[in-house]
Amino acid sequence: MRGNATQRAVDPRFRRRRRAYPPAAERRLSGTCLPYAGTVSTQASIELPRRRFTVAEYEAMARTGVLREDDRVELLDGEIVVMTPIGPPHAGVVKRLNRLLVTALGEAAIVGVQDPLRLSAHSEPEPDLVVARPRSDDYTAGHPGPDDALLVIEVADSSLAVDRGVKVPLYAAAGITEVWLVDLAGAAVHVHRAPAGSAYTEIQTLRRGDTVTPLAFPDLAVELTAILGD
Repeated sequence: MRGNATQRAVDPRFRRRRRAYPPAAERRLSGTCLPYAGTVSTQASIELPRRRFTVAEYEAMARTGVLREDDRVELLDGEIVVMTPIGPPHAGVVKRLNRLLVTALGEAAIVGVQDPLRLSAHSEPEPDLVVARPRSDDYTAGHPGPDDALLVIEVADSSLAVDRGVKVPLYAAAGITEVWLVDLAGAAVHVHRAPAGSAYTEIQTLRRGDTVTPLAFPDLAVELTAILGD
């Protein structure tokens, strides 16, 4: 029974249900395992199978327009992950480090800022800075890999948990010899060295008043105030 207009207006049986859709940008990327601000009703004991992407597939998505240049995503262990927005303190420290490293190292290294680093067949993060070995083509023929990266630096504020718990283990597993994790909230730099498996066996926490010297550049001593500010 369809009911008249008055019935439909007051009878809850005739109320129209509204569907909640994710934002347009996230609908466009729905096939790439990106999360959206909704909920998926599943039982806690059920783990859905996931399809891991390769770096080749990930880069093909960018070439074909599935991923756009302004999509802030990176590939971590086969999953396409949305990166947190960059605030002014984060951006300022990245600029400060870039200026410091480029000035100090000159032609001895190539400093990449938020460029892809190909760690493996399933991981291509975009660290805040990568100090890479010089190469005549400036890496136009391909992104640097683990053997090219002399130092990786991540600057973290709200992304500290992901950087420490997900990205640093991936860097260790790939054999990156040295990683600096700049902790803005904690006003510290966590220096990771000596990778073994998916962990670093040497971790040192430095603060203002300390200095740090990259393993690849023993003549370069960087004061923490030059990174964190006064």
